[in-house]
Amino acid sequence: MAAKSHVVIFAVLLSLSATAAFGAIIPGGWEPIKNPNDPAVVELAKFAVAEYNKIFNKALELVSVEKGEARPTPTDDTTYELYIYTTAAAVEKEKYVTFVWDVPSAKIRELIAFHQLSNNVRMKYN
Repeated sequence: MAAKSHVVIFAVLLSLSATAAFGAIIPGGWEPIKNPNDPAVVELAKFAVAEYNKIFNKALELVSVEKGEARPTPTDDTTYELYIYTTAAAVEKEKYVTFVWDVPSAKIRELIAFHQLSNNVRMKYN
């Protein structure tokens, strides 16, 4: 009888491991941001531009958030991928993609990446 219960426990654990490995239990997929003009999204984009300016001694200004995705986790942190337009001192709008990691409960926000997209590169979600 004990051998049967060990087999059942092993089968359940194996099933849970396989399900988790393929993402059915553990969330973590990218979700489109429905409203790029949402004040919370714009705040994240402004944070990204301000951090970039501080790190590289630039003077970019946020013009708009074009599109984005969010990747939430079960532990209250979310990574955001935002496609934004910026401008600087009489220069035309420029496209950037930025990644921001946000943990609201711990009041942590970090700029992960900030890359300029050339004018001939289509944005990912077009």
